[in-house]
Amino acid sequence: MQHNSGQNGSPVSQSACGLDFGTSNSTLGVCGASGPRLLALEGDHVAVPSAVFFGAEAQSAFLIGREAVAAYVDGVTGRLMRSLKSILGSALIDERTAVYRRRIRFSEVIGLFLAELKQRAEAALDAPLDAVVMGRPVYFVDDDEAANRHAEETLRTVAQAIGFREVSFQYEPVAAALEFERRHVSGEKIAMVADIGGGTTDFTVVRLSAAGERRDERASDILANDGVRLGGTDFDRQLSMHAFMPGFGYRSPMKRGDIEVPSAPYWDLSTWSSVHQLYDPRRLAELREVRFDAREPALIDRLMNVIETRRGHSVLIAVEEAKIALSDRERAETPLAWIEPGLSVEATRAGFEASAHALRERLDRTARACVAGAGLTPEDIDYVFFTGGTSQMPAVRAAILAPFEKAAAIDGDRFGAVGLGLAIEARRRYG
Repeated sequence: MQHNSGQNGSPVSQSACGLDFGTSNSTLGVCGASGPRLLALEGDHVAVPSAVFFGAEAQSAFLIGREAVAAYVDGVTGRLMRSLKSILGSALIDERTAVYRRRIRFSEVIGLFLAELKQRAEAALDAPLDAVVMGRPVYFVDDDEAANRHAEETLRTVAQAIGFREVSFQYEPVAAALEFERRHVSGEKIAMVADIGGGTTDFTVVRLSAAGERRDERASDILANDGVRLGGTDFDRQLSMHAFMPGFGYRSPMKRGDIEVPSAPYWDLSTWSSVHQLYDPRRLAELREVRFDAREPALIDRLMNVIETRRGHSVLIAVEEAKIALSDRERAETPLAWIEPGLSVEATRAGFEASAHALRERLDRTARACVAGAGLTPEDIDYVFFTGGTSQMPAVRAAILAPFEKAAAIDGDRFGAVGLGLAIEARRRYG
């Protein structure tokens, strides 16, 4: 096994890494004598948005991360794809999608993204990487074990295809727990890790200790795992439908009868993995018919404008920014003048939280079930460790913390804790 000095001067294993392929962001880490670290793979950034852009022109043929999003926002002709991880476990993963002059499988798109991360990491280390511990949610898909196995095998096949000879997996909340233990634990404690990501939320109840950090076998310390296919993109969708889509005609009346305009286009426009389906010419033809019979055709015109200019992801980016703003403010004003001069959308935290009540209840039930599955009660939990971008939403945190009155709430690196834990695990498994 090759070794070399990393950016911080400490020796690191150049053949093994931890890779956190996330719905919203991805990281890659290695572990040396002084501990784990994440590699900067996009300028100075260690977290790379899980986005790809296929351009029509040679100079923008394939971009990832911030460059991919910027090309799309700047109006470069091409196709943006985000939230790629959410396709794992669905029927879409084995289907082909149109990327200008060719059709490729969604699994190939994931491979292109991960291959670029691997190449950048190897360039930063000046050494090859041939072993990886990949993070995975407890459930890619709720209540479907066959789909969960297929999702993991798809990731394994992709990782092997891009050059990893050794591929193994660790639950994302378990990886986060390893990083939490390294930084925060003295004595023996019981923690519940809440990893609330872009597409899934996972909980792990784990026994932690300073001595445990030095043990190779930790299976007996993992007391329970549970999860649900629900994350930040679901809250994006809820905010979009509640605050944004009415301005595009959602729930507006038709001329005849007591009916509303069809809702399907609005759900697609509010879902990262479904936006591209609106660009099918048949969908636009259907919308023209709806506009003819709509009582407020100007609202449908806005929707058609977004679709005709292929700017659906721009709407979702605006929704995501509004969601983030509402974590710190009671209301957020989002200008949409690029659709129509003077157009803007106001969203309030109170309205958003009310609309997302059912989502928070699912997280609360899953957290309680995880603790019960460990044979414990909420009073037995010493820490609730939060990681993942969605963990910063006040109402989400409050819902999860409600039964754990005695537990201390600890925040980890929102986008880095899982990757750092996977790097620790990679060193344990592959030396």
